[in-house]
Amino acid sequence: MPTSAPKDCPLCFPEWENVLWHDASCRVIRVNDPDYPGYCRLVWTEHVAEMSDLSPAEQRHCFNILMAVEVAVRECFRPEKVNLASFGNMVPHLHWHVIPRYLDDRHFPQPVWGQPQRKGGASPAPEVDDARLALAIRNAVAEHLSG
Repeated sequence: MPTSAPKDCPLCFPEWENVLWHDASCRVIRVNDPDYPGYCRLVWTEHVAEMSDLSPAEQRHCFNILMAVEVAVRECFRPEKVNLASFGNMVPHLHWHVIPRYLDDRHFPQPVWGQPQRKGGASPAPEVDDARLALAIRNAVAEHLSG
């Protein structure tokens, strides 16, 4: 159920975002986290808190975009695992985290928000610039929405 956007919602009124892809319903941003290169976030445009606030067609669209982002992140970064998370406890605006994980990253096997398991980051992940990741997302979205 849509609600009016609170003036302090950082996803409704972002100060700055690195937008890789967007349509009228959602946007995909790259999160600047040196420990987790390739970390992306899918943000629903309308201010809603839960997936169940969306119509069935919107839910399918959101899920298709989420799966396309996962495919693109896997293709570009070759992680051992991809974590998908939707919490909204701190920011109750529908968004999904897409986080590539490596066996030697700072937190593995714990969540990235958990207790670090080791110092430093993972072995270097493939360096992928925004243009390449955006293209991979665009291609994966086109494939998911056509099939």
